[in-house]
Amino acid sequence: MTTSTAMSATDTTLERVWSVLETVPDPEIPVVSIRELGILRDVRRAADGVLEVVITPTYSGCPAMSQIAEDVAHALDAAELKPYRIATVLAPAWTTDWMTADAREKLRAYGIAPPTGNCGNAAPSQEKVLRFVPRALPAPSCPRCGSAHTERLAQFGSTACKALYRCIDCREPFDYFKPY
Repeated sequence: MTTSTAMSATDTTLERVWSVLETVPDPEIPVVSIRELGILRDVRRAADGVLEVVITPTYSGCPAMSQIAEDVAHALDAAELKPYRIATVLAPAWTTDWMTADAREKLRAYGIAPPTGNCGNAAPSQEKVLRFVPRALPAPSCPRCGSAHTERLAQFGSTACKALYRCIDCREPFDYFKPY
């Protein structure tokens, strides 16, 4: 096999891995994939030739990471894409800027208000500025009726990465995916 052919085969394999992992849902929000959320950071060939899948948790204590790694392994095994290893990388820290527009719309349709604003850190390779004073952000709109008249009930919702809000107009509670 020539170098050109080997590179082409590797590119095809990597594209296939990306495609397979596109179908892996987030275990806590099954309407979005780990790729759409930006948890799936990279798929590459390591120096030893092994496929390496890089994932980053939405926060360092995310309890779903072991399940996500299991789901990734199951998807790769089912697609007969071996050998591989899964690397969990904490830096740079995950940011909601890595979420796709499709993920944000899917969250809204599922009843979770997507993060508002921009954390100013759209590229995964950039370092994130650590802020000790929370920024004032506008309250999220209700994902059910679209009203901007909402109030925060609790800093933490069904998971630590979400806050619990209520719409003042339709009176429905909803989770808000907090921007990081």
